[in-house]
Amino acid sequence: MSSRQYRCLSCLEHTLTRSFNAAHLSVTCPNCGSFERFVNEDVYQQYESFEASPPAEIDWEQLDRVEKFVVCERLVRSTKTLADFEVVGPEVEG
Repeated sequence: MSSRQYRCLSCLEHTLTRSFNAAHLSVTCPNCGSFERFVNEDVYQQYESFEASPPAEIDWEQLDRVEKFVVCERLVRSTKTLADFEVVGPEVEG
């Protein structure tokens, strides 16, 4: 079985290597000290790619960081495509 890397979402610097393939881990980061989600490195690489060159199919800049990681996780770890996502604006109270 191959190893997978997971990156701390707090500091984005520290990585852990594990022998299993999960979407994320929740552990205390030895680098920044926070109990944080460590995201699968494949998901992080997709996020970095979209940050460098936002996809035309969705309004990437409207999403917050957590929403961006959810989109990337679904693209990398399922059969979803960008066409499966719809970005909606905030509701306006009338």
